[in-house]
Amino acid sequence: MVGDGPRLGGMVRDRAIPEGAGTTNVSPDGRLTSARRDELRRIPSVRNAISVLSVYGQTIILLIVAVRWGPVAWLPVFLMMGRAHAQFASLMHESAHRLLFRNRLANDVVGRWLIGYPAFTNTDAYRRVHMAHHREEFGPNEPDLPLYANYPIDAASWRRKMRRDASGRTGIRLLADQLRGLRSEVSVVRRSQQRIWFVQVVLFGVCALLGVWWVYPIFWLLPFLTVWRVINRLRSVAEHGGLDASDDRRVATHSVTQHWLPRFAMVPFNIGFHLAHHVDAGVPFRNLPRYHRMLCESGYVAPGFEYARYRDLWRALRSG
Repeated sequence: MVGDGPRLGGMVRDRAIPEGAGTTNVSPDGRLTSARRDELRRIPSVRNAISVLSVYGQTIILLIVAVRWGPVAWLPVFLMMGRAHAQFASLMHESAHRLLFRNRLANDVVGRWLIGYPAFTNTDAYRRVHMAHHREEFGPNEPDLPLYANYPIDAASWRRKMRRDASGRTGIRLLADQLRGLRSEVSVVRRSQQRIWFVQVVLFGVCALLGVWWVYPIFWLLPFLTVWRVINRLRSVAEHGGLDASDDRRVATHSVTQHWLPRFAMVPFNIGFHLAHHVDAGVPFRNLPRYHRMLCESGYVAPGFEYARYRDLWRALRSG
């Protein structure tokens, strides 16, 4: 970009990325061949339903531990609840792509009421802006440009961003915007916020009826405002930070080798296989690791292109 606009492309590789050779599975531009497209785009509805239930089960177990074990468990549970928000967000993202269930009604109802609204998100609104992101990363309608632009930044700027997120300043500002939406003159915005806050009242009411009203603000709302904001920024900049618009998805999307710890704590449900997701956004999350392997085998993900660890990419992002 020029002038006073956001600076893009600061993290684009200096050397040209070689085109993939193409295989029976993927074409040179990384797209799936007809022989594999239907297979990898098949939605495993039953397994995904189990995933939704597992997220609820894990979250409830964490809250029970916080109540039963007392202060000794509060810090680890607090941190793990940030991971719970990451899980909800990943499954909401899957629902926004209508890849959670084959039945569209089930996909949308579960995506809204069991995943999106509990995690302070309107899945339908997210779908609209997220599709603009997929149509053209860094294009004129890119909704997340402030998250991705101007990298690499210096270490001091990086620390300021992390402090704002960890202290809750970023989360409180965004939550205040949502609360103002309750008085919006746009009926769609007003209704969506009413549904989100209705669900939040229900969650608080359940905690109150169980005699542990404090669980909601301390272990649901506060991790959303703090731990989740840090996770969300670290994940987001690792997806597109400092890149630029291009027909070649490798210029617009980072690729990071996936290891068990970040997959557990920060990028659950294979959301870290982000390059594969952008090459074909119709592939459900369970098939993304397999698709990524196909991209590597074809040469589309060339040796040296992929960051070996998230910390390597974060170090490069703050090298300005």
